[in-house]
Amino acid sequence: MSFLELRNVCKSHGSHCVLRDVNLSIEKGEFVAIVGYSGQGKTTLMSLMAGLLRPDSGEVLLEGRRITGPGPDRGIVFQNYSLLPWLTVAENIALAVDQVFPSWTTQQRSDQVDRHIAMVKLTHARDRLPRQLSGGMRQRVSVARTLAIDPSILLLDEPLSALDALTRGTLQDEIAQIWAENQKTVVLITNDVDEGLLLADRIIPLTLGPGAQLGAPITVDLPRPRDRKALNHEPEFKRLRAHVTQQLLGHSLARRSAVSRKLILPEILPEDLELPRVSRPPRRPNEEKREIIVSG
Repeated sequence: MSFLELRNVCKSHGSHCVLRDVNLSIEKGEFVAIVGYSGQGKTTLMSLMAGLLRPDSGEVLLEGRRITGPGPDRGIVFQNYSLLPWLTVAENIALAVDQVFPSWTTQQRSDQVDRHIAMVKLTHARDRLPRQLSGGMRQRVSVARTLAIDPSILLLDEPLSALDALTRGTLQDEIAQIWAENQKTVVLITNDVDEGLLLADRIIPLTLGPGAQLGAPITVDLPRPRDRKALNHEPEFKRLRAHVTQQLLGHSLARRSAVSRKLILPEILPEDLELPRVSRPPRRPNEEKREIIVSG
């Protein structure tokens, strides 16, 4: 039995079909990256896994149990940091720890907060407010807060996409190190193919919507730990990057071709600029009338 499983999941927003017949199986301790274009349903897919949304049909299962709502067994890190601006770094993390572990002693909860602040290298900033932190530091707080509740699975919804390239690279390395130390099951949503290859065991492309689906999974057999400088010279890395990119481009070209065949041009004639301007709709061929004028 898979650790996390989606079976024939469909989801629409109003009349717009976002996801159609999505099937996915993830094993315990696996790091999976779902890669796709922006606006194609990646966040909707993540929200279904987190229990923030319910599928219109199909089911989402965690350890064989149907997900019907959010819970502390699923920790999610969003693209925005979602920190309370009036609380310090330590207080933001403690808020989550106190909620999930109310039976722990005060010392146990304090140790849990300090341990995870140190894990993301923010001990020096534990008493700062979010406005006193850089974007990368805020995202580290968000990651630490999520890990501090000890979830069974970590859901990362494009958590690094708003960061500059240098900060993004640093946090990628930290996420890889945290995963190696904790062996949490991780699902990463991203539009960066290189990021997926750097971090994941498998990459799964998401096809273009409406009615997006998951493509064939691609196994990433690159040895760990992975060094981005060395990977740029690794033939297997280049092959995998080309393979994933071709899959995404192939879905895009197929969808464009399908749409282009459905286009019907309107049957409208150009306006006669020699005539005086009047307020009337565009002329159509079936509106044209021939008139014979006989002069006296």
